[in-house]
Amino acid sequence: MNIPTAKIRELREQSGAGVISCRNALIEACGDMEKAQQILKEKGILKAQDKSERSTTCGVIETYVHTGGRIGAMIEVNCETDFVARTAEFKELAHNLVMQVAAMPPKFISDDEIKDEADVEPQADCLLLQPFIRDPGRTIRDIIVETIAKLGENIKVARFARFELGR
Repeated sequence: MNIPTAKIRELREQSGAGVISCRNALIEACGDMEKAQQILKEKGILKAQDKSERSTTCGVIETYVHTGGRIGAMIEVNCETDFVARTAEFKELAHNLVMQVAAMPPKFISDDEIKDEADVEPQADCLLLQPFIRDPGRTIRDIIVETIAKLGENIKVARFARFELGR
């Protein structure tokens, strides 16, 4: 099947995936953009699962202080190499995550940290399960998985802290 270059470019801009991956997804989807995006998303999830056991010893610590200085947050986001930690995509991810912590005060990183007797609502109290503040249709875990697929490295949230005056 012959896929137009413009269609491959459009899918690449939307997904951030590589040219060959976009072309293969479009061929598999018989030229259907939505189906190709779904194929890339599934492959991204598979890539993220493959990379989940890799060591993450590099990364960044990102801070955010909300206007007025009454709320602040700090987060440590780790990746495999210093090269990826310096990319714009990784820095943007870290910034979005710290803003999420400031806006939606999570108590845990993931639902694995919740003890059975704890009285919590996982979707509200776990950072990775929260809906992303800029796109409520996606969770924070979805955002991280998409970034893993784009950058090709394992990414983990190591820890975070949130500060609010008077609390």
